Amino acid sequence: MNSDIAVLIDKIHALEAELEAELAKRRAELRVGLEKGRAFFEEEILRRHRELKTRLSRYILNANPLVILTAPVIYALIVPLLLLDLFVTIYQAVCFPVYEIPKVSRRDYLVFDRHHLAYLNAIEKLNCAYCSYANGLIGYVREIASRTEQYWCPIKHARRVIGAHSHYALFEDYGDAEGYRKWLKQFEADRAKGPRH
Repeated sequence: MNSDIAVLIDKIHALEAELEAELAKRRAELRVGLEKGRAFFEEEILRRHRELKTRLSRYILNANPLVILTAPVIYALIVPLLLLDLFVTIYQAVCFPVYEIPKVSRRDYLVFDRHHLAYLNAIEKLNCAYCSYANGLIGYVREIASRTEQYWCPIKHARRVIGAHSHYALFEDYGDAEGYRKWLKQFEADRAKGPRH
């Protein structure tokens, strides 16, 4: 890999760590505690959250009628999402052990914690759960697909890819035949040594 690209990747990782530190500071400012992976608030904060909760009847009565009419279209997507989840999970369970690709942990991507927020009503909590599932699932699927691409065809595209996955920067350059063949030999040698990580 080009040393300039490696330096940029290191900078990206450092910026991601810096961003996570700032997000942690913000959680501390909001007095969000974490215990055994679960968020909690002090009683005074919970009381204030409950005061800010919109009553369900008021929420529905104030809703835009078009939002109500389009809700079934949004929620109908749950069927293909569930099917995608099922098929990708089976695919990973069957194929990744054969290719010696480390499995992706679903629970790292599917996070459901917004229902603990006392300032959300039942519909807001349902919407949050739906969005958490859809976006978490897409992240999970993307990681499985990116590991598959890394295994089968780790070559960059000729055109710029918007929102490329985290493995993409490590792929061989488009048109670098020697680099790809060198990578392939190294990959086969590494594979002979044991499971790939």
